[in-house]
Amino acid sequence: MRLGISYQFAHKTPEEWEKKHREAGLGAVVFPVDWTADVKTIDAYALAAKENDLVIAGVGIWNNPLDPDPVKRKENRIRCVRQLELAEYVGAKCCVNITGAKGELWDGSYKGNYDQETFDEIVSYMQEILDAVKPVRAKYTLETMPHALPDSPKSYLEFIKAIDRPSFGVHMDIVNMLVSPRVYYDNRKLIQNAFDLLGDRILSCHVKDAILTHDLTVCIRETEVGKGGVDLGLYIEQAEKYNPEMPMIIEHLENMDQYLRVIAYMKSLHKSKAL
Repeated sequence: MRLGISYQFAHKTPEEWEKKHREAGLGAVVFPVDWTADVKTIDAYALAAKENDLVIAGVGIWNNPLDPDPVKRKENRIRCVRQLELAEYVGAKCCVNITGAKGELWDGSYKGNYDQETFDEIVSYMQEILDAVKPVRAKYTLETMPHALPDSPKSYLEFIKAIDRPSFGVHMDIVNMLVSPRVYYDNRKLIQNAFDLLGDRILSCHVKDAILTHDLTVCIRETEVGKGGVDLGLYIEQAEKYNPEMPMIIEHLENMDQYLRVIAYMKSLHKSKAL
């Protein structure tokens, strides 16, 4: 695996940026600027990554292509195109976004998220984005979400079949598919099923952990890697089965001390699985 973090080190130059990643023992990066940056800056970061053997795991979008406001929806879909173009330009593994939400909160939970009409709309706009860019080096991918589609390996596979484009790939986030206590406690089965169904299409993985509390109603919340119930050893094992250098991006921690602690934990877990 190639570890990376979603957090950006404080830095003044691309050279300082790549150096801090290497000093932390990382082999993958999330691209730190978006399509609006000048070409000189984009080129400098891409070159720093390439010359120092840092895989560009992804270019993020993080907006709502299903925004109920037609003006915002159009703007958001344009950004999807531009970010995919950027991912292709810098040679990123993937460009990643959520499918969107049928409400004002960009990643919110709404009944309409699961309608057949929503599924069809997602397929349509995804095809339009992919056909507009026609990427070769990078692929457009979706973040699985607990309250929007896709929310399971099976639902992701349904999108793959419906979208039917070779430039559509998979970004894996196991924790975001922990949608019930049963799935949480049987997360080994979820991990195995996810890689069995999607493994050869997976380009990068998010790394985090989760814990199920005993509150009513159900509460499954993120926690620091190693402090929850997710079998991350199996996660690493399955990821490396399909790609020995799979980018695995640690995310959603509060500070750099936490990230450094989790980097060390993941490396120790990887070492123990390799023995």
